[in-house]
Amino acid sequence: MTTSTDRERSAEAAPPGASAPRTGLPYPGPEPRGRRGIVALVTQAVLMLLGALGAYQISRSVDLGAALGEPWHYLAYVGVIALGALVGWGVGGLVARWLPSRMRAIDRAADRRSAGELIVGALGLVVGLVAAALAGVAVARLPVVGPYLLLPVVLLVAYVFTRIAARKHADILRLVGIRSRSASSVAPRLIDSSAIIDGRIIDVMDARFMPGQIIIPTFVLEELQHLADSVDPEKRQRGRRGLDLVERIRAVGEQRVQIRAGEVAGEGVDAKLVNLARDMHACIVTTDYGLNKVARIQGIEVLNINELAIALKPVALPGETLSVRVIREGREYDQGVGYLEDGTMVVVEGGRALVGGEVADVEVTSAIQNPSGKMIFARIPATGR
Repeated sequence: MTTSTDRERSAEAAPPGASAPRTGLPYPGPEPRGRRGIVALVTQAVLMLLGALGAYQISRSVDLGAALGEPWHYLAYVGVIALGALVGWGVGGLVARWLPSRMRAIDRAADRRSAGELIVGALGLVVGLVAAALAGVAVARLPVVGPYLLLPVVLLVAYVFTRIAARKHADILRLVGIRSRSASSVAPRLIDSSAIIDGRIIDVMDARFMPGQIIIPTFVLEELQHLADSVDPEKRQRGRRGLDLVERIRAVGEQRVQIRAGEVAGEGVDAKLVNLARDMHACIVTTDYGLNKVARIQGIEVLNINELAIALKPVALPGETLSVRVIREGREYDQGVGYLEDGTMVVVEGGRALVGGEVADVEVTSAIQNPSGKMIFARIPATGR
């Protein structure tokens, strides 16, 4: 189980100059800065051109030729056009700073909407504009205030029709004989690194007990890469296991699994997961007890694999045999501690002599399973003493 402390320590444990291992995972990175620079330059150039054209039209309407005479009115034209271009360039700079964040907000909003909702909403906008045009004819005839109320009325009517169409898109599609897939869909699932390393999510997906879209953010993949590059052998093993399991998750989930790139606000992986889940109206799949509590406090739905295991059956039954390598001494006398592949702690009575040795078979005596994780108590079989 990967905790927030493990995430922080894994970043510190990486040796200087060590780079993340190449895993071959085809996930896109964040948008390059060069592309954002080109968008900003084009935005400023377009607004500069519009500013120059607007200034030219204003100067023609004033008739500078009659006011100043030749040749001064030519210089005045050039000055006014240059001033308009400068104003357009400055406004373009402000718009270029504001535009990327708005575009990302639009992308997040589009991710939360189904194709049917977007199409019906667009049709609602068209109907709203037609209704607004009809209402605008009556509003424009009002004395004094008519011309000033025209634009607000058009915007308000168009917004109301778009909003109603989007909210009732399933009913509208049903009326025309089309069934909306989003009517029966579930919230997307954001997969945490702890759930990936745990591995049981693959069995849950394979048994079709996890419907909906499966989303693995790129910052979770980066966290697994940091773990895989850690100098700590246990963390390195969990990180590499997690990267291998990502490929298995994609194979089991097929088209439902999406590697999601993009910048997400927040300090740390847990905060980014919570913010992304809130933006996408998604639920988080994890085995991290701390993330589970923090997300639920903030109103985010959480699917805890450990809670699912509690509801189904014990992790290991007394009398079963497990193969485990004892890696350190336990708290009590003559105890040894080892870990299964998924990170489950196994406390072996009489296992102190096995510390640092080969993989040994142990007999399960009891198991504890709770929302914070699982622990197995075992002993060395009588034949193995």
